[in-house]
Amino acid sequence: MSNQAPCSSTAKRRVKYFSKIAKIPQLSAEERERLATVTDQYAFRVNDYYLGLINWEDPDDPIRRLVIPQERELTDWGQLDASNEGAVTVAKAVQHKYASTVLLLVTEVCASYCRYCFRKRLFMHDNAEAIHDTNAIAEGIRYIRDNPQVNNVLLTGGDPTTLMTDQLEPILKALRKIDHVKIVRIGTKTPAFNPYRFIDDQPFLEMLSRYSQPDRRIYFMCHFDHPNELTEASRQALHLIQQAGVICVNQNPIIRGISDNPATMAQLWNELSYIGVPQYYVFQGRPTAGNEPFEVPIAEAYFKVEEAKRRCSGLAKRAKYCMSHESGKIEIIGVDRQHIYLKYHRAKHKRDEQRLLVCRRDDEAFWLDQLRPVQGYRNDFYQGAAEQPQYQTAFDDEFHSRYRGMEFEL
Repeated sequence: MSNQAPCSSTAKRRVKYFSKIAKIPQLSAEERERLATVTDQYAFRVNDYYLGLINWEDPDDPIRRLVIPQERELTDWGQLDASNEGAVTVAKAVQHKYASTVLLLVTEVCASYCRYCFRKRLFMHDNAEAIHDTNAIAEGIRYIRDNPQVNNVLLTGGDPTTLMTDQLEPILKALRKIDHVKIVRIGTKTPAFNPYRFIDDQPFLEMLSRYSQPDRRIYFMCHFDHPNELTEASRQALHLIQQAGVICVNQNPIIRGISDNPATMAQLWNELSYIGVPQYYVFQGRPTAGNEPFEVPIAEAYFKVEEAKRRCSGLAKRAKYCMSHESGKIEIIGVDRQHIYLKYHRAKHKRDEQRLLVCRRDDEAFWLDQLRPVQGYRNDFYQGAAEQPQYQTAFDDEFHSRYRGMEFEL
């Protein structure tokens, strides 16, 4: 089965959306009934374009795993706000965690919903945290205007590119009137989920070109998880976005069964680099409620990221492997026989900026809160025993050899 969706520069395509698992014809009646309990808990949304990328004969198909629910999502595990975004919410739909960057959550809608989403709370019933509220957005704009240290604004949600052109343009226009805002970032997976959003909407592209200025660019923080998403249509969409003057980069989490294979990661990063969309971050999956089946431990993920980098050119392997913790964006910079080495890439508090943290290696740990610091280092979030750790005396050679230097198949 080919993953190359048909594409035309002239014919428009109407993408059909599904929000009920019962409407997915490729699933058996038994599957639809069984998975309905999952979608009662966590929202479901997908479209026929993206469903067409799935090899339905393969139960482990990565695109299927990305959007089709599974019962393990109902495991009692994690928290809905795993990075405590509520603590940095300064007004409705406005987050200010790092001095120079403000987030505006401008919509609760995405073109489709990733099953491992870290903000799935936004898509649950009766949640008004990120609805498209012009009054809340106006308040956010005022907040940004009143804080001259803010030079970056990230429009997120939800996916801002699901907004109509006449909904998104007033936001961009208002931000461009604030002299100290130099960069506007838009977090989006729509080039992967529905590239026709861009291919068939010239006015939207023209609007982007008006506000992505030579000295004040718009950046698309794209979200491609797997090479199968890089279809002819998605590549055309990215080209059109770039022609509109927008800078595109990619970021995605390392997710079990989707993006945790080094050869797959390397293929994605290399192909993205060829079309001018370099990988920006590889994120550690957040411990979000419902996400237990997607988690990859830190040590395993680190070795897989490093193995992927060995297969890439310098332009393709610039990504930083980080976790977006409530205390900051923490880069995992090394793992050896005894330790995991981390550094604050961005920090909520000035005292932590660029701070190095050395913790005892734990091959089961998937979040900062599980890492015990060694003598002389501080991890205020460690939830284990208070005593200082003892160094490991034995090294798991089998684990180490599994993720260093071996060939991985797609």
